[in-house]
Amino acid sequence: MKFDLLHTDAQSRARAGKITTDHGVIETPIFMPVGTVATVKGVHQRELKQEINPDIILGNTYHLYLRPKMDILKQAGGLHKFMNWDRNILTDSGGFQVYSLSANRKIKEEGVKFKSHIDGSYHFFSPESVMNVQRTIGADIIMAFDECTPYPCDYHYARRSMHRTHRWLDRCINHLEKEPEHYGYSQTFFPIVQGSTYKDLRTQSAEYIANAGALGNAIGGLSVGEPAEEMYAMTDIVCDILPKEKPRYLMGVGTPNNILENIALGVDMFDCVMPTRNARNGMLFTSEGTINIKNRKWADDFSPIDVNGYTWVDTEYSKAYLRHLFAADESLGKQIATIHNLGFYMWLVREARRQILAGTFTQWKNGMVKKMGQRL
Repeated sequence: MKFDLLHTDAQSRARAGKITTDHGVIETPIFMPVGTVATVKGVHQRELKQEINPDIILGNTYHLYLRPKMDILKQAGGLHKFMNWDRNILTDSGGFQVYSLSANRKIKEEGVKFKSHIDGSYHFFSPESVMNVQRTIGADIIMAFDECTPYPCDYHYARRSMHRTHRWLDRCINHLEKEPEHYGYSQTFFPIVQGSTYKDLRTQSAEYIANAGALGNAIGGLSVGEPAEEMYAMTDIVCDILPKEKPRYLMGVGTPNNILENIALGVDMFDCVMPTRNARNGMLFTSEGTINIKNRKWADDFSPIDVNGYTWVDTEYSKAYLRHLFAADESLGKQIATIHNLGFYMWLVREARRQILAGTFTQWKNGMVKKMGQRL
């Protein structure tokens, strides 16, 4: 993987860059649609390429490990071939899913024993086994196995967890040296900064991760319930330490405003289920604010979904039609809403990139943040 930093905003840390892998170029800042189980939910790969057009999507190690399982992915030749996706893929390590299974897992130094949410069977993840799984999945960017702490988190536990994540990182790196790529193209490894919302821990972790010398770095353990101001404060600390010449990935973030504010702090890569999950519930993002398309007020509104005319589907649909589909419980409604929201997120980060390159990012961002807080 190669990262070219093309321009940094004069009034903030916002950056425009370019990541190049064996599966193509990723222009940053970038939002990665979440394809948890080898699909971006509700969207055909053809639509994903032609209408949303992301440079990279995200897969989930925990879910893919449980279903379809590694023997199927290995026979298929990896996730790219299995799901017919010839662009970039990033896989998380399963650390967040293990965190979310707090009632059904046990963490030890060796790794994590957990119970499958599918059939109740028990499994064990170690730093070494998770590296093996991600080799088999075959993503272009793979993540270190870490522990994601909850919020709020006791300081002493957060410190112990952070040091365990660092020890697990060393084990991941050592194991990857013994386990080559499976499919004839390169995989790039990102370690993950932890430390909850404690300034000193985030500083220590960012320094440790920076010293690991990886080609890119990630920030984990945020967007887990903490106030947005605390998220921004931790990101600010970490981005001040992580190398400027390497891409920075903020995991699991977030709302449009979260993305804009964190771009301003120096983050290059994002992912979140919000655009797809909210779409299925009728919540749409637009360039002027958010819409609950289920509301009665849209029943006879025949204007486009986005008042400024932005559209990411072949045929523009009216608010009235989309509301009708939701009222009738037609699956097409969720599909159109999903494509719309993902398209909006892609527009948002690409417009942010354009504004950075033009030298107008900060003024544009401040205006967008005000708009994104509006309910239409």
